[in-house]
Amino acid sequence: MDVASALRTAGLRVTAPRLAVYDAVAAAPHSTADAVAGAVRARLGQVSTQGVYDALRVLADQGLLRRIEPAGSAVRYETRTGDNHHHVVCRGCGLTGDVDCATGHTPCLTASQTHGFALDEAEVTYWGLCPSCQTSRSTPRPSTHLEESA
Repeated sequence: MDVASALRTAGLRVTAPRLAVYDAVAAAPHSTADAVAGAVRARLGQVSTQGVYDALRVLADQGLLRRIEPAGSAVRYETRTGDNHHHVVCRGCGLTGDVDCATGHTPCLTASQTHGFALDEAEVTYWGLCPSCQTSRSTPRPSTHLEESA
């Protein structure tokens, strides 16, 4: 995707921080704003946290980034937009992955009640433990009690 052209088409200035923010999210999908800020600073040097947040907002408002908000987790950003996919989130470490729609049609779920809304998207978050967290939780932990001598 040509981010610079998309920004110009939207009537927005093309800036180094906006391009760096997009590239950081593209390189590490499901990044938090703090992770994006770290990547942007590594690339450009001094960039304010507010500048990163502003760029994330602008890029999400223009549909170049998707903002996801798993319950109880930090807001995350990704470049995969417009396809109504879902997510799987690890309860242990927060690792987030994409899950394609089961039916392929938006909103890809049929609501039991629409309340008069014209539905165009469904958001599903699957929760569980990633393979790494499953392994670490199944490893026996050292005993904290002294064994009694016979």
